[in-house]
Amino acid sequence: MTVDFKLSNVVLTVDDHAADHPELYYRAQAGAARYEDGAGLELTGTADFLTYVNGCSACKWRMYAGLQEVWLHVEVAGAGEIRIDAVASDASDRQVFSAHAVDAAPDAPVALDIEVPTAGEDLIGFIAVPAEGERLVIARAYWYAKVDPKRINEVRLALATTTFNKEAYITANIDLVQAGIRAEGVPILGNFHMFVVDNGRTLDVDALTDDLVSVLPNPNTGGSGGFARGMMAATEHLGEFTHVLVMDDDVHIMPESLIRTYNLLALAQGPYRDAFINGAMLSLEDPVRQFEDVSFVLNSGAYRRVKTDLHMGSLSDLLVNERTNVEVPNAYGAWWYSCIPTAAIEKNGLPMPFFIRCDDVEFGMRNQPVFMTMNGICVWHESFEGRFRASVDCYQYIRNFMAMIAVDDCASEGLFIVRIRRSVRQDLRDLDYSAAELLLDGFEDYLKGPQFLESLDGAELMRQNGARNERLMPVEDMDPELLRAAGVTREVLSHANVESQASRFMKVLRSLPYDKHYLPKPMLGTRPGYVVKNGAAMIEGESLARETLVFLDPTRTKGTIRHMDRARFRAIRMREHELLRRHRTIGKQVRQAWKDAFPYLTSREFWTKYLGLES
Repeated sequence: MTVDFKLSNVVLTVDDHAADHPELYYRAQAGAARYEDGAGLELTGTADFLTYVNGCSACKWRMYAGLQEVWLHVEVAGAGEIRIDAVASDASDRQVFSAHAVDAAPDAPVALDIEVPTAGEDLIGFIAVPAEGERLVIARAYWYAKVDPKRINEVRLALATTTFNKEAYITANIDLVQAGIRAEGVPILGNFHMFVVDNGRTLDVDALTDDLVSVLPNPNTGGSGGFARGMMAATEHLGEFTHVLVMDDDVHIMPESLIRTYNLLALAQGPYRDAFINGAMLSLEDPVRQFEDVSFVLNSGAYRRVKTDLHMGSLSDLLVNERTNVEVPNAYGAWWYSCIPTAAIEKNGLPMPFFIRCDDVEFGMRNQPVFMTMNGICVWHESFEGRFRASVDCYQYIRNFMAMIAVDDCASEGLFIVRIRRSVRQDLRDLDYSAAELLLDGFEDYLKGPQFLESLDGAELMRQNGARNERLMPVEDMDPELLRAAGVTREVLSHANVESQASRFMKVLRSLPYDKHYLPKPMLGTRPGYVVKNGAAMIEGESLARETLVFLDPTRTKGTIRHMDRARFRAIRMREHELLRRHRTIGKQVRQAWKDAFPYLTSREFWTKYLGLES
């Protein structure tokens, strides 16, 4: 005996944040598709649903759940044809799989159930083609499988999202999730709950809490503390939830992603029954651009994405997205959308109290999970270009990554120290003294050992460090004569690249340990220079032998003027040498102290005390 089990809904409405990119959902000529609430999607021309949101990932369902065939259920009125297209595993182009005529009254939809074997196919989709002069109205459609009920896994899913003074984002997401889960019904309804951890304590608990949502006021302990609180709620009663999905507050969520996550967990087999699911991050500014789904850590401590930017409106990139293996060593999934078995939390502990940065990476290094990803399981988030903050990207990153190396042995400490020294030199070369100082602060606080974190007021430290970040101004407010002198032309400002286009020779040259601070003043150029940087990485520019620099962020819309300060340079270099000497002296003891403290710092006992939950 088998039962019909839904895999995914065909989403007929284009979300507001992607209104200019309906090709994520379906491809149709302008004006040929119009959605009417309660009626469905009315088509006066061909509409192609082999897309990021609405295609069926045959290769993933075959790999993760062992499905050898899927069915399309479509309820459609009018006259025309429903055609199934598929892309074979060794192909780059689609082929027609089958065609099915539709001849129904305009207001009386008929139901078609079309079987499609998945063997040898990677992506499957359908095309709706109205007859000439006719219309088709798709009232409802979804992909499903016929499965033995004994092989359906028991799933109870908790969603944990952390917010801090972002009421507009979080209340909108609460409404979306509420509406989506209630509209879907069983099996997810009744096996789902949303925990909203309010680090700002600004939400109306009574107004927002009901049978589907619980608002949990929390002290401002950053993302680490917020997600720890959500995980604690999901694991408070043994067996109450099987999975907890951690998600940022400042994202645009598609409720269908939650439904697909639940359905995938319910059917996952073999090694994937205990896998994590990581949703992709797509860009709010460019909604078809997928920035990342799974990344990994190199031995040097650098991060790498498994996939580079992909265009989700392109069939070729959809194929790359599904065919690329994300099961790589030292993989982690960022916590904008990451679904974690509660058994992993119960076995391996809660997050490290890092406040922000590296908590998701460390959790991945600790658990070494198998990851599942799939087209259409995603969120939309603001892009990271132009969001560099030394208080986070220097201080938090260095302190927390050093601790992560100590507790997880996930990278070479020696190579990471080399990267610290190189980063200091790069910051000084580009006259970014604040970044160099905050970077060394992070190194010094790591050397203080784990006791430093146990009693730290992370919010106050973030406030203090944030006040030291370099202040940028709009380029149009900067001195135009100074910009011209520095070589900042209209062409420079119009460039869109956010990664270095330099030759290999220039990249090597920039890595050499030269520094203009050692040059006498007569050898320094009188003309200012400019640099465009994305964090520590130089994209373009010329800073050699320049006392004054125009700095531009990677968006090239903001910048600042930097001037050489030899006294500050000497103080930073002396401090760097002293910290390196201290590390050589006590580094092994400090690393062992972090490792010894790790079980306590990730325990429910610690977090209960740290969050003030004893009572």
